[in-house]
Amino acid sequence: MSNLDYRGLAVLDAVAASGSFDKAALLLGMSQSAVSQRIKALEDACGRLLVVRGTPSVPTGLGQRLVVHFRHVKLMEAALDIDLGRDASLPALALALDADSLATWFAQALPPLLAPPRCQFDIQLADGERALRLVREGAVFACVAETDEVGGDAAGTMSTPLGLLRYTCVATPAFAGHWFGDGFIAEAVALAPAVVSERKQMARFLACEFGGEVAFPHHTMPVSPALDNCILHGVAYGLMPELSALSRIASGQLIDLAPGRTWNTALSWHAWNIDTPFTRALTEHIVTSAHRYLPQPTPGSDL
Repeated sequence: MSNLDYRGLAVLDAVAASGSFDKAALLLGMSQSAVSQRIKALEDACGRLLVVRGTPSVPTGLGQRLVVHFRHVKLMEAALDIDLGRDASLPALALALDADSLATWFAQALPPLLAPPRCQFDIQLADGERALRLVREGAVFACVAETDEVGGDAAGTMSTPLGLLRYTCVATPAFAGHWFGDGFIAEAVALAPAVVSERKQMARFLACEFGGEVAFPHHTMPVSPALDNCILHGVAYGLMPELSALSRIASGQLIDLAPGRTWNTALSWHAWNIDTPFTRALTEHIVTSAHRYLPQPTPGSDL
């Protein structure tokens, strides 16, 4: 496609990001009719529908491809300006992360990335396949995803192993004394309330612990701090990232219900292969930081 209208693509990007012609108009300082006209002109030039009008308004397949192209061009332009020492507005960089990574090791990696500022982060909470889908659709530049979720790399993307996010099964001493007085056994697990962000992880841990699937009552808390608070306030037990749990176990605030037995989630960095000094430095910093805080799998082990 030749002679792309980049002003029109900027409007298409705003509609895709906001899900609304009205909101896109506010973001761009334009009238709603001007937004509609730009989209219509772009569709006429392409000979294809680019936006499905509705609530929300969403790009078609071709529309999404054009949005991805526009975002990549803007990122490369901004990155080039920064690398050449030119004054430039900070590029917006969208990432998708799971709540536990954001609350632990990635939080440790942020300060060097933000000082001095080289980009504006838009960090979205997303796990597994949803995070990968956001990368494939071009909605985010990169994501942290469980390695098992990653199939073959999508065209134009690459993945790099980060390490193991290790979890420990913990509870307060009072909770453990009440529910697990006879130890961490299947009969107690069938009665004691757990708290999970998603059921699959705890189900796998318990199946590994007891040699088969175990039914267990549980609360679901999708945000990591809320889940941790349930454990810390003694209303449930659960899997907590070891990076958060160890100091609390050492202080006596929590106890390890299954000493020596942890659950490991292998993580990967999945990103668009936009090769500039800026994006290379970003990926190198994320991978280096992950290797500093996350244990690495032993060759030949099952994690």
